[in-house]
Amino acid sequence: MTRSVQQLFDLQGQSALITGGSRGLGLQIAHALGEAGAKVLLSARKAEELEEAVQELQSAGIDARWVAADCAQEADIQRLAQEALHRLGHVDILVNNAGASWGAPAEDHPTAAWDKVMNLNVRGYFLLSQAIAKHGMIPRKQGRIINVASIAGLGGNPVEMKTIAYNTSKGAVINFTRALAAEWGVHGITVNAICPGFFKTKMATALIEKLGEDKMAAHAPLRRLGDDEDLKGVALLYASAAGKHITGQWLAVDGGVSCVV
Repeated sequence: MTRSVQQLFDLQGQSALITGGSRGLGLQIAHALGEAGAKVLLSARKAEELEEAVQELQSAGIDARWVAADCAQEADIQRLAQEALHRLGHVDILVNNAGASWGAPAEDHPTAAWDKVMNLNVRGYFLLSQAIAKHGMIPRKQGRIINVASIAGLGGNPVEMKTIAYNTSKGAVINFTRALAAEWGVHGITVNAICPGFFKTKMATALIEKLGEDKMAAHAPLRRLGDDEDLKGVALLYASAAGKHITGQWLAVDGGVSCVV
């Protein structure tokens, strides 16, 4: 029998692991998946921020817990995967969101900073996806992987924004998503990416203060920055049965910035 729209978007009985989940876009996605019925496990480096985030989720009636881990460290990634599988029983949805950026002119960009960004934003996504899929999703022949990329991965930046490593890493995430989707579709795993534009997050605070919110919003046809609701819909679509025939895709959530030539 064909399911109703409400049934297709229902995540009751599902479990989700969200990296970089203690604040910002990761916490917004955690709210979306939890509000749809999923159990959520948040991960980030700082235990105190994770505790606050879990309390916020639990206050909203969401079954939430946390594990502190640094997704730039392979040992931490493997520990996180093991703990997630043990504590949740299975991971139906993996959201790769933990990330870093660095601002510097390309000609003077420190090699160590380049490596830091690429290690967390690309290598970390691969290693955690590999661990969760190999020991959970592939044997169960099902899973959803959501990679948080960026519109920065779709092209260059205005001249005042010098984030060559970040742009490069997010471009890599988009093609990582497509390649992984092509390979793991046979296992019933979908892999998709979200490309946010400018959101009012802690990571973007310095840039918003430097350029001004009005100026940044003016680049978008909708004349606004992203808020605490704008990623919820696409995250739930990718995570739920409503998106079961979508894989290898990316969607910009940017107020239209990426459609302006």
